[in-house]
Amino acid sequence: MNLSDYINLTWVWWTVTLLYAAVILSTVVVVVSENRNPVKSLAWVTVLLVVPGLGLVLYIVFGRNIQSKRIISRRNRRRLRRMGADTRGRIRLSTLGSSRPASQLAHLAYSLCGAELYEGCDARVFDNGTDKFEALLADIRAARSYINLEYYIIADDKIGTALARALQERARAGVKVRVIYDHVGSFKARNAFFKAMRAAGVEAYPFFKVVFPFLGTRINWRNHRKIVVIDGHTGYIGGMNVADRYITGGNFPTWRDLHLRIQGPAVASLQQLFAIDWNFMGNPLPEEPVEARPLQIPSPMGMQLIAGGPTSRWMNMTLIFQKAISNARKCVWLQTPYFLPSEGLLHALQMCALARLDVRLMLPRRSDSDMLRWASFSYISECLRAGVKVYLYEPGMLHSKAIIIDDDLATVGSCNFDFRSFEHNFEANMLVYSRSFNRRLKEIFLRDQADSLRVQPATWHSRPLLERGMESFMRLFAPIL
Repeated sequence: MNLSDYINLTWVWWTVTLLYAAVILSTVVVVVSENRNPVKSLAWVTVLLVVPGLGLVLYIVFGRNIQSKRIISRRNRRRLRRMGADTRGRIRLSTLGSSRPASQLAHLAYSLCGAELYEGCDARVFDNGTDKFEALLADIRAARSYINLEYYIIADDKIGTALARALQERARAGVKVRVIYDHVGSFKARNAFFKAMRAAGVEAYPFFKVVFPFLGTRINWRNHRKIVVIDGHTGYIGGMNVADRYITGGNFPTWRDLHLRIQGPAVASLQQLFAIDWNFMGNPLPEEPVEARPLQIPSPMGMQLIAGGPTSRWMNMTLIFQKAISNARKCVWLQTPYFLPSEGLLHALQMCALARLDVRLMLPRRSDSDMLRWASFSYISECLRAGVKVYLYEPGMLHSKAIIIDDDLATVGSCNFDFRSFEHNFEANMLVYSRSFNRRLKEIFLRDQADSLRVQPATWHSRPLLERGMESFMRLFAPIL
């Protein structure tokens, strides 16, 4: 190599090095300027400086903030409000005041995400997939106008195929059928499965399709919602995806989850949320009417739909859960498959337990993810120390996502009690203000509690050192699990 070639190589090396350093330092500046939690910002800065190459890739995939991204235009949001102008069943929040905890929560929900409060509603609770899918398929086959369906996972197994055939049959009969499936969540389903739907007239689209070059900019934000609207008078929301394991248990003896079949004015809120997600993917707003009048039943329910996601200005789910738990006066019962709480939520649960409220936490003893199980178990000691009663569900996988507060408030939906659901996923939960609904959920909780092992502090603290070490190690990754 002559001197000229050496100089050229040196110049190229220094140019690439300086450009690379500039990219890393610019990313550090972006992280600092976002004014996040200092601990999280410091963690990202450390990773970027210590392992800059890997750190940059991890930040692009897991660390970016898309709060500034508008999920729906102001013009289309105004159109949605006009489309939902029917106020039957809607409660004027200005008449509620703010003296009672439930009123404060209703006001907070409206401030965070424009959640209207509806009365005259009813909900059937499903605690198993057999009953839920039987009811859903019956409602789909009876549809006469439109079906809007949105799921994180739609598998091409037995129940997924039954659902697809029912949707295709309705589409051929002239019913407007729209389907949103999460691209990553439904990745195992064959392309031919969705192509067959589209060939039959079903408008089926993946949410945030992950393809090159958008791999790193989309893979971390998933649509975890599970909602259905049929003819504007029946809706579904909850934690069940479309997969055989919700019926057969999959790799577990049983797979426990919760889902709701809703009737009444609150169906309009499910329709609006679906319309926003549909429009977010570049499709025109659905404009079908919602004909859901208040129901004349002995114990009507008040309902509010809470939507959260990475584009929200506030951490909607975190703030709603924290307010509801902090307002509790008697009890807080929580079922979740994964327990990776924010510091504020952990403190809220500890505060209630220390104040001698009945605080119960139920988790699966065996999980579909060992990493999430280890990370979740790392928080149990702190809960036990405050007096939280912790139960480990024994029969199989507990996938239910429910919080029961006192005697007249509960929430069921897609939101897990973890960082991913709070910060990275698009989620949907229904707040239900009802004594009868609260009693029904407590019955289910107590039945599951009878099948669970209560964690005793002495036994828990004497676990093997290696097991505790794995839990502590996986807790470091809690924000991105």
